[in-house]
Amino acid sequence: MPTLFISDLHLDSSRPATLRAFLSFLQGPARRADALYILGDLFEAWIGDDDDSALATQVREGLQQLSHTVPVYVMHGNRDFLLGDTFCMESGCVLLADPTLIDIGGRQALLMHGDTLCTADTDYLAFREQVRQPAWQQALLAKPLAERRQIAAQLREGSREASSNKAEDIMDVSPAEVDRIMAEYGVDLLIHGHTHRPATHPVTHGSRIVLGDWDTNGWLIRWDRHGPELESFPIPA
Repeated sequence: MPTLFISDLHLDSSRPATLRAFLSFLQGPARRADALYILGDLFEAWIGDDDDSALATQVREGLQQLSHTVPVYVMHGNRDFLLGDTFCMESGCVLLADPTLIDIGGRQALLMHGDTLCTADTDYLAFREQVRQPAWQQALLAKPLAERRQIAAQLREGSREASSNKAEDIMDVSPAEVDRIMAEYGVDLLIHGHTHRPATHPVTHGSRIVLGDWDTNGWLIRWDRHGPELESFPIPA
């Protein structure tokens, strides 16, 4: 059976079609897999493991049902970096470090969300450093859920405005950083998301497969005995 990789679903109550597609995926293709890897930004925003929204509950339950028979691994993205131990316990997921090295059929691959590869986006990297600090996270999680939802909405709006004013190449990966991290881990294959630019790219010493975001289409990598392949499928409106 194949190993599956997905990323950047950005699940949100304002995008019910994507939620339906994900829950259907968990009940169908994912059940016929050896393992499922979710490489960040499963949610458009995650305000804490105590999130009691209907969407959060549906996702937890869907993942929990799958994880009874299929190992499910999840990685922090730039939108859901507050996913924690309670979410993993309730969903049955295993939280991965970023980066993580895996071996499938004797071939190694480096898994990342991909945001740290965008080294030209210095404003974002400074913000990332701030919000990954334990003290910052503890202060946010101490606030009531309603206030956290407002803060998350403000951060999303600020992110959209900032992205609209940045050149496209600033928000893409740095080839030098890709070469550096692949050399550090001694791999010829890197799998990541984040940039929403799905493709298989040749790099200096191997290849880089980029997962796409789930919008009008869903994206996955299916890794079977023939190796990893990037696939897309339509998401019904």
